[in-house]
Amino acid sequence: MTSADPAIPLVIDTSAWIRHQRPASVGAWKAALAAGRLVSCPVATLEIIRTARNEDEFDLLSSTFTPLPQAPVTASVCRAALAASRDLGARRRIPVPDYLIAAAAAERGFGVLHADRHFDLLAEVLPFESVRLPE
Repeated sequence: MTSADPAIPLVIDTSAWIRHQRPASVGAWKAALAAGRLVSCPVATLEIIRTARNEDEFDLLSSTFTPLPQAPVTASVCRAALAASRDLGARRRIPVPDYLIAAAAAERGFGVLHADRHFDLLAEVLPFESVRLPE
């Protein structure tokens, strides 16, 4: 994981969460966590929590993400996500949650921690730092 600004908060995308325990990613994940850089977005939290297989896992995931600083989805975030879709044109076959996560990060001046090429495309039209987690 490389970031131009080692202090910039990073919104956790679902793709990063899924890979956070893989050997290639665990060091970068732990470093971001130890530095207090990890931020949540309600859209990503919903995506992650829906993977829970039972109530205990749901509670664990919820208690992990709810206390984190937030990149909320506001009306201006939705407008920015729509504008990004327009700006990307034919390349806009990106999942709706990714537009919202990227726009929420951009609105707050945060980056996005991910393992998904969609965020590299979104960073071309939205002002956020795309930080790829090693796979």
